Amino acid sequence: MTFIPASRGGAAEPEFMLDINTTPLIDVMLVLLIMLIITIPIQTHAVKLNLPVAASAPPVPPEVVRVDIDRDGRIAWNDQVLGGRAELEQRLRAAAAQPLQPELHLRPDLRVKYEHVVMVMASAQRLGLRAIGIVGNEQFVR
Repeated sequence: MTFIPASRGGAAEPEFMLDINTTPLIDVMLVLLIMLIITIPIQTHAVKLNLPVAASAPPVPPEVVRVDIDRDGRIAWNDQVLGGRAELEQRLRAAAAQPLQPELHLRPDLRVKYEHVVMVMASAQRLGLRAIGIVGNEQFVR
């Protein structure tokens, strides 16, 4: 306890300070907490897995077939102009029958009618081609 003299202008009456100084207590608790954190062993969570090992070479990327449609609706298969829809469907049927189907990259001209593009996409889907994509979309952004 600490003695604090009163300064009320008269007789000095002793007043006692009854508050506990908690600063040393907090310092001791922080030191204990740090010691506890340091001494706790680090737990590693590891799961042992038996992963399969690849026995073969990486897969071969599929062949890419480019189908171009010009502004008049003419269709070209890898830069070779086709005679019509029958020849296109014949080639699509042959491509769909392959064990590793090729990717069909459809490249329509900006000014081609939509019906020509939809006809090619519908034929490819109907005949069983699964990988169809439209390439060259940047020409449509203005």
